[in-house]
Amino acid sequence: MNRDSMLRSATEAQRPWDFLVIGGGATGVGVAVDAASRGYSTLLLEQSDFGKGTSSRSTKLVHGGVRYLQQGNIPLVMEALRERGRLRRNAPHLVRDLEFVVPNYVWWEAPFYGIGMKVYDALAGKYGFGSSKNLSREETVQRLPTIETEGLRGGVVYHDGQFDDARLLLDLAQTAAGQGATLLNYCEVVGLEKDEEGYVTGVRAMEQEMGGEFQPQARVVINATGVFTDQLRRMDDPDASSMIQPSQGVHLVLPRSFLGGTSAIMVPHTDDGRVLFAIPWHDVVVVGTTDTPVQDPHLEPIPLEEEVEFLLSHAARYLTKNPTRADVLSCFAGLRPLVGGGGGEETASLSRDHTLHVSNSGLMTITGGKWTTYRKMAEDAIDHGIILGGLEPRECVTRELNIHGFHTHPERFGELAAYGSDAPAVEALIRSEPALAEPLHPRLRPRSGEVIWAVREEMARTVDDVLARRTRSLILDARAAVEAAPRVAALMARELGRDGEWVESQVDSFTGMAEAYVLE
Repeated sequence: MNRDSMLRSATEAQRPWDFLVIGGGATGVGVAVDAASRGYSTLLLEQSDFGKGTSSRSTKLVHGGVRYLQQGNIPLVMEALRERGRLRRNAPHLVRDLEFVVPNYVWWEAPFYGIGMKVYDALAGKYGFGSSKNLSREETVQRLPTIETEGLRGGVVYHDGQFDDARLLLDLAQTAAGQGATLLNYCEVVGLEKDEEGYVTGVRAMEQEMGGEFQPQARVVINATGVFTDQLRRMDDPDASSMIQPSQGVHLVLPRSFLGGTSAIMVPHTDDGRVLFAIPWHDVVVVGTTDTPVQDPHLEPIPLEEEVEFLLSHAARYLTKNPTRADVLSCFAGLRPLVGGGGGEETASLSRDHTLHVSNSGLMTITGGKWTTYRKMAEDAIDHGIILGGLEPRECVTRELNIHGFHTHPERFGELAAYGSDAPAVEALIRSEPALAEPLHPRLRPRSGEVIWAVREEMARTVDDVLARRTRSLILDARAAVEAAPRVAALMARELGRDGEWVESQVDSFTGMAEAYVLE
């Protein structure tokens, strides 16, 4: 993906697009993949970077949702389990099986959770990742060497999926582009265009790098802006009622030593009714999450002190070594776009089902849902959009569509495995110049050549794009990412033709933003 060519395509189009998608998160990019792969002309506009918001801040799980099973939402669990299986099949370079252990400390937990996980297995059917089973105390400790053993009776093991959310989103964007879609980051929709009858016919968009405004037209305009759904709906109708009740989820990232073995811990019921996970991911452990209602969504949500303390105290209950603030490598927050209608419900109890809404002006909104079901959400949106726009019907093909980077043995590429089939080209770029083989930082895995790749092939425009989403450095070690920022900015400036003032501005901006990821 080359941003210059995408910008030309977006601004020079002379005819209406079939679909214009607003929002570059999992839902929006998924919609673009579905529309373009059916042969419809498709434009996607994102106000910041792809996945800047919710879609890069998940618990890194592709799962059916054990908690939704407890709530009795069987249809959602079954749909998510099907989509989990399809996603592993279509993106095996990024989605893998992960073994979870539910530790049992009370006599009734083993039979209760054991039966529940058998139901989970049955609902997965042919899309299952592995069979659950009860574990003895010794087997539980063998899988979880750092588990708290006082009072431990045993455990239940089950299987679910794990992925790299931001990297998958980038590959979905590449997939959409490969199918003919035009995608443009750093392009904010500032207004809606309507005809004399009040029907939405396009948008006014501000391209942020050059500052120019353009007005792409479309037969169908789709609002896929996640937690910002209501703001866009009020561009259409200032009196539109609220659909979204945002919920904040915070995660702590700890050194790998806090979780021995290769299994994850799942605690089905915490003090606030959520599921708690401690998950091995890359070379760290991700602990999460919380469920805190918020009023005003932001692109950079800030973890609350009580959320941090909640996670530290709950992790200490289940780990032999109690984590402290000094142990936390990074702390990140994300906002869930829960459909709650502004009724004040506890967000932990709100459904993760998705919602499709069409306003009187014809603006379509697709929101809610979860990462795992992004593909089904996109299919539903385009199926309805075809009718809304009076387009020629065409069948969805994404159930079997390989996602960009598809490779069945990515481990062959070592540290570049997450790039999948792109890995040989990334390696060739790194080898093209000795300086490009140097790590960005002694504590970070990515090498300098990956910055160049991110700019040339993945539309990275800022230091934040590279360190937060293209390489995940900010998530894995926030302090190291801040220290690497000057090097990243210099590499990007060389590639983008920027000056020293731009470098200084980028470093200052990233350093200020990253402060929220570091616990003092």
